[in-house]
Amino acid sequence: MDIPVADGTIRGYLATPQTEVSGPPPWPGVVIVHDAVGLTQDARNITDRFATAGYVALSPDMYSRGGFARCVKSVFKELTAGKGRSFDDLDAARSLLASRDDCTGRIGVVGFCMGGGFALVGASRGFDASAPYYGRLPQDLSVLDGACPVVASFGKKDFSLRGAADKLERELSSRGIPHDVKEYPTAGHSFANQFHGPVNVLLKIAGMSYDRAASEDAWRRVMAFFAEHLRTA
Repeated sequence: MDIPVADGTIRGYLATPQTEVSGPPPWPGVVIVHDAVGLTQDARNITDRFATAGYVALSPDMYSRGGFARCVKSVFKELTAGKGRSFDDLDAARSLLASRDDCTGRIGVVGFCMGGGFALVGASRGFDASAPYYGRLPQDLSVLDGACPVVASFGKKDFSLRGAADKLERELSSRGIPHDVKEYPTAGHSFANQFHGPVNVLLKIAGMSYDRAASEDAWRRVMAFFAEHLRTA
């Protein structure tokens, strides 16, 4: 689908619950922010899974404005700065979900890798719950002031984020923000993503392969956390 934004439209993938499984609308919403690889089939599968769980789920394509090489550079630059068009796009995705008749207006944000960074920064920008997966912590941690409840998942074997789980735990605790932060001892980076083809081979070599046990436990925690913070007024 197309998502209206300030300078036109960007692409996105929308999945909605089935009434025979989730009951009648309205349902809460979730914005899913893809990883650095882009809006892949894996990202679509994750979006579908949230819809199956009873959420109106929307994954915006953060690379809509050009080729991969150009977009990934600009999007990461905006993530580091904590501002820019990418954050405007996330606001647009959230607003689109909130305006739908089949959505309650309570919206969560989920992100993986690069998207996890956006989910952390976005936790204080209008969302009602945030679920970052192995997201890099923002350089300016004051962006967590006034953040919504956060359920975060990290892998202990993810050496690029060593100490991030403990640091995030301390920062959220010091601010009195409801949270659930867990580091999985056997998991590395991208443990909740399932890629195929050459990308999967490269990630396995780099120690970033899918860990089913950790992924399913993280899914259980996110679902319980979102049920508490998105399904109640």
